[in-house]
Amino acid sequence: MMNAEIIVGLDIGTTKIACLVGRRLESGKIEILGYGKSESLGVSRGVVANIEKTVTSIKSAVEQASKASGVEIKVVNVGIAGQHIKSYQHSHMRTRKNFEDEITQGDIDIMTDDVYNMVMLPGEEIIHALTQEFTVDSENGIKEPVGMCGSVISANYHIITGQVTAIRNIYKCVRKAGLEVADLTLEPLASSAATLSPEEKEAGVALVDIGGGTTDVAIFQDGIIRHTAVIPFGGNIITEDIKQGCTIMRKEAEQLKVKFGSALAMENKELDIVVIPGLKGREAKEISIRNLAHIIEARMTEILEHVHYEIRNSGFEKQLIAGIVITGGGAQLKHMRQLVEFVTGLNCRLGYPNEHVAKAPTEDMLVPSFSTGVGLVIEGLDKHGKSREFKNLLHSDILTKQEQKEEPKEEPTVEEKPKPPRRPGFLQRFKEFFETEEED
Repeated sequence: MMNAEIIVGLDIGTTKIACLVGRRLESGKIEILGYGKSESLGVSRGVVANIEKTVTSIKSAVEQASKASGVEIKVVNVGIAGQHIKSYQHSHMRTRKNFEDEITQGDIDIMTDDVYNMVMLPGEEIIHALTQEFTVDSENGIKEPVGMCGSVISANYHIITGQVTAIRNIYKCVRKAGLEVADLTLEPLASSAATLSPEEKEAGVALVDIGGGTTDVAIFQDGIIRHTAVIPFGGNIITEDIKQGCTIMRKEAEQLKVKFGSALAMENKELDIVVIPGLKGREAKEISIRNLAHIIEARMTEILEHVHYEIRNSGFEKQLIAGIVITGGGAQLKHMRQLVEFVTGLNCRLGYPNEHVAKAPTEDMLVPSFSTGVGLVIEGLDKHGKSREFKNLLHSDILTKQEQKEEPKEEPTVEEKPKPPRRPGFLQRFKEFFETEEED
């Protein structure tokens, strides 16, 4: 069950469905109480393609996580990705009646609600409306306007949308599994919460999450989300290339990729050979590790060229001081970091979901393929904490106002001087003058 301490993240991916249960410790770090993982049978490129198979996989992962953590799971934070995801930049303005009053969080929330109520293209729905920078009257570049005075507030929003049908199918699968959705989070945002440090976001960094069906990109600069994109290629397409290039079964191709795969062919010896057992009555097949790496390198280079295009398209390529952080299952390929640096020209590191995690059931869980699941727990805890703080602040503000109303007014101790009679205005004196003339 989701309460003030425990949050559940549900990552519905193309290759696996992961369910993680976590809570925040007094130190501010996250403790993962338990997790479950099942094969994703009904998801294709981040989009639900078969409801019943997806529901079965969700139930399996949730049951494992519930048993491992000892927590009854009813409410989950779900991740969303897929080729249908789009992002826009939008400016919104609000005029306040009294410029002398301080800007409150309520003013910001009203603006954000207005953005969520915008009319979108048919079949699209807003998933996130993320504030970037504010302008109060003529002062721009403000990150935190709360507490300032001003009459006109405007804000730049990074809007992320998705197809209504894809979103509804996710909700349908979760509810058929006997759960409720607390929040829907874009997967690259969740992954960035688990792997990136505040310093990297401030300096400028591009997070690249290479999943099974999609590769997600999120660009941060000056601590603000600047660009998001979902590329419809991932680790599964590499497996298909190995299957066709080596003429073997898909299961064997996946095992080859995971155990012997490399993103750089030149780093492998030409004489290294892997022997694959043949089908019934057929001879075993010998596969060169270097040829395997050539297949992987060709497809991975294509994916990284798409990533580099998105980085250039964002306009922040020259401002990414922290370079690129790669995570996800595809980032676990050998020599992946070197290939990223070769294709993009930016420095790169591998992102593990241990940036904010203090405790985990096993060390095997803190691998790049679990970054999204850990991030969903972190995002859920952050949003839950902020909403609770805002409610407490609002409640105390209401009490203060009520106390002010109930507080009796003190009687004045000094006698008030009588006010002098008001002098007649010009029109009154003009009228009296003519009335006097008539009497004479």
